[in-house]
Amino acid sequence: MRYCFRALISLLILNTWVSPSFDELCGQDLARPQANDWPIFRGNAQLTGVSASSLPEQPELLWTFEARGDIEGSPVISEGIIYATALDSLLYALDLHSGKLKWKYPALAETKASPAVSNGIVYFGDEAGAFHAVDIATGKRKWLFQTDAGVISSANFYQDRVLFGSYDNHLYCLDANGKLLWKLETDGYIHATPTIFGEFAVVAGCDGYFRIVRIRDGVEIKQAQAGAYVAASAAVLGERAYVGTFGNRVMCLDLNSASVVWEYDHPQRDFPFFASAAVTNEIVIACGRDKIVHALNPQDGKALWTHSAKTKIEASPVIAGNRVFVAVANGDLLALDLKTGKVNWQFESGSSFVASPAVAQGKLVIGSTDGVIYCFGGK
Repeated sequence: MRYCFRALISLLILNTWVSPSFDELCGQDLARPQANDWPIFRGNAQLTGVSASSLPEQPELLWTFEARGDIEGSPVISEGIIYATALDSLLYALDLHSGKLKWKYPALAETKASPAVSNGIVYFGDEAGAFHAVDIATGKRKWLFQTDAGVISSANFYQDRVLFGSYDNHLYCLDANGKLLWKLETDGYIHATPTIFGEFAVVAGCDGYFRIVRIRDGVEIKQAQAGAYVAASAAVLGERAYVGTFGNRVMCLDLNSASVVWEYDHPQRDFPFFASAAVTNEIVIACGRDKIVHALNPQDGKALWTHSAKTKIEASPVIAGNRVFVAVANGDLLALDLKTGKVNWQFESGSSFVASPAVAQGKLVIGSTDGVIYCFGGK
């Protein structure tokens, strides 16, 4: 995973944050996905939910692996290895191509957080509030950091720093050795994964606020009201963040001004958005508990098309090529055409999906609530 570490030039004058454009800041697209890896929740540091890997028109089931507990955290893929957590309190490392177990690591409690991989270490939190760093070569613990409540937020990375949220109402920043650099207190649980925007973290919480936090020292630069509880992670593209709320809306925020650009609210159905959005320059895909896949224009938030999944959607969608892959609560895995919203591939698992897919190296990997990890691709 590559990150742009060029400094973000910012001025705080009369409580106004002034920054260059995102392209000027980095000289490249920070959200650019990689075909070979899906190392963190949503695939990259900006949590856009977009894979550069292509999948066959009709993916085939290549193998399955049975964990000993339900899977609610999304798997990740790094250098040909899948890392997945389960409610059996275990972290599993599996070979991507065969599904064979390489090792398993015991946490202190059941685990709902998606793992994240950086520089040979896999990081994840558990319901006992422990945040684990595990050596990917050996499956052995490198260090453990203890918070005061469960950790469902996945980790994200900036340079040699690790960021994650906890249900103890804090956003944490640790160094690569597990030393606490700072923590920021909020007024509610932090369920979402922090998103990286230049040298800033964007995080939403159960207190109904979006916060823009300087990673260097943990200072909150800006905040915006979401108007409702937020469990989803924000997807950042350019200078905008896209996220659904428990107020039954999808919001677009301008990160420079911390202001709302647009809000989308379905005219008939008002249900919360728990899943994180997938975003490109042409489309925003948001899936809700209203049983609908919403395709929105990223510029103005107007609906391009909708698809009725006939059951609620907890899992976050993933865009790969000209399709979006959506896992729904009745156990179906769907591929929808990005232009039309029509289903062109479907798999029925017979269980239920809460975890999101990971797509890399021409394969899609997902875990179900009956503890089965599925791998799809071309034979």
